[in-house]
Amino acid sequence: MKLIVGLGNPDEKYKGSRHNIGFDAVDFLAKNFKTQINKKFKYGVYATGTGPVSFIILKPMTYMNLSGDAVKAITEKNNIKPEDILVIQDELDLPCTKMKIKFGGGAGGHNGIKSVSEKLGTQEFARFRIGIGRPSGSDSVDYVLGKFSKEEKKAVEEKFNIMEKFVLDFLEFGYEKAASRFTKG
Repeated sequence: MKLIVGLGNPDEKYKGSRHNIGFDAVDFLAKNFKTQINKKFKYGVYATGTGPVSFIILKPMTYMNLSGDAVKAITEKNNIKPEDILVIQDELDLPCTKMKIKFGGGAGGHNGIKSVSEKLGTQEFARFRIGIGRPSGSDSVDYVLGKFSKEEKKAVEEKFNIMEKFVLDFLEFGYEKAASRFTKG
């Protein structure tokens, strides 16, 4: 069993914000992977699917800084190991639409990743980072919680196809092989 987690904030006011790109990404994946109907549990909403392996797609319905609660609960319930987890997150330090993958390492100031690491007791899980760009001279909190322009939103959504290919490879082959096949966008 593998777990794909999209990070975001649950309130309607955050829908479509840069910080919620993880939610947008897992919504895209759930639709394209034709997963079973979403199921709710105390900490979030998830969909299940099968392919090369069984998997769960999770949207924690906690705030970003408590995302680890949902991840821990679903991993314990389904006996999922950290190396079988892929977290999709926004990345302020990457230009808009640029994507990077990494396995393990620090949170880099991302409260969602920090929460997941703390609750799992390890940093040894995969991350798919989607760039949202860093504003010049303005408040980064307002920027991160702000909405994409129409042009940015379209460009980001077009990159979801590259992300989908990586996720399919991750599900079938694991992180190492998926990483070796990854084409950066």
